[in-house]
Amino acid sequence: MSTTRFLTGITTTGTPHLGNFVGSIRPSVAASLTPGVQSFYFLADYHALIKCEDPVRIQRSTLEIAASWLAAGLDPEKVTFYRQSDIPEIPELTWLLTCVTGKGVLNRAHAYKASVDKNTAAERDADDGVTAGLFMYPVLMGADILMFKAHKVPVGRDQIQHIEMARDMAASFNHLYGEHFVLPEAAIDEHVATLPGLDGRKMSKSYDNTIPLFSSREQLKKLIGGILTDSRAPGEPKEVEGSALFQIYQAFATEAETAALRQQYANGIAWGDAKQLLLERVDQVIAPMRAHYEELINNPARIETTLLAGAERARALATPFIRELRKAVGLRDLRDQAIALEGVELVTAGKPSIKLLPAFKQYREADGKFYFKLVAADGGLLLQSTGFDAPKEAGQAIAQLKRGGDALQALAPRLIPVDGVQADEVTTALQALADAASAG
Repeated sequence: MSTTRFLTGITTTGTPHLGNFVGSIRPSVAASLTPGVQSFYFLADYHALIKCEDPVRIQRSTLEIAASWLAAGLDPEKVTFYRQSDIPEIPELTWLLTCVTGKGVLNRAHAYKASVDKNTAAERDADDGVTAGLFMYPVLMGADILMFKAHKVPVGRDQIQHIEMARDMAASFNHLYGEHFVLPEAAIDEHVATLPGLDGRKMSKSYDNTIPLFSSREQLKKLIGGILTDSRAPGEPKEVEGSALFQIYQAFATEAETAALRQQYANGIAWGDAKQLLLERVDQVIAPMRAHYEELINNPARIETTLLAGAERARALATPFIRELRKAVGLRDLRDQAIALEGVELVTAGKPSIKLLPAFKQYREADGKFYFKLVAADGGLLLQSTGFDAPKEAGQAIAQLKRGGDALQALAPRLIPVDGVQADEVTTALQALADAASAG
């Protein structure tokens, strides 16, 4: 069965709230347990620098968000859970993508346009207060996604543009340098709830109307008590439509419990009683996680160890991939003519042209296995391997083929002949590599 890669990030600028739990954390943890899915979850602390200039806030938010994910059931042994800034290949990829992304594309990014529109309305310079970080935000997001060849990226409808831009960047790079990137797709779950906040608007840090996810029971009671309701008295029928209290309850309750509260609304339940029901229902879900969260938040060393282990797992993919991309764009070892001269003919006046050589290309596919292929000096495919479980195994097979001898016969079960390519063409290509190595 083929593996689908999902990737989700959360910016480290605030304290997780009930809306984050319902809209992102809970469904993502559930998705991570789906067979055939390889999940990547990261703390987007580079992105946080665009929005927040308080180092203490960013550090604290990183701790709180990591603890929240883990307390909610994310198993770091079953997913790749890492901190963005622990992967130095991501900013390097950001630069590579910057070089293939048109400024006109970035001009149309929603966040940048919103800033420009706001400045224009205030009769200020269009770019007043706009940092290069805000302008380049979509490229960094593209690097996050493309680095790990994500197939699906769960996002809200307001984030679809970023996925489309990442696809454009991948397509531009692939067109110039060959097929390296997977084109990601936005995964929109129409059933994920968007919770209202204390004032009835969408629960958001921007509106200061949130209910922190791991509030104590006493804090939770106080905050729920402050949820905006109308003036209808006990005994008067009440509408569930537009009721923030009812919508939050529905996100935590079963269908039967939701139907029961709907009937109580029709029967004229008192707002105080409805709020008590909400308190009990939310606390029933949160309380077991809250204990785990408190344990984690008081042991930052444990979280740091978890994140560093996740970074090591992530870099096992990112490091060889960025090496592949560096070679693709020409940032190559000058001693390796098999790569440096691939597809290029150098002629010096009065001297013969340098002989072009075949080359091996090693890569990883969506199934998680490692492959290689042998291409001729003109770029034609000569030989294709089957999948190896580890890059080291693929590298050892390549080294064996380069040494010649009976390697082709010995590795026959791991090699796939290419239609139209004769065996002697492959043998000749391998001999050319062996001769070049001996001459070097």
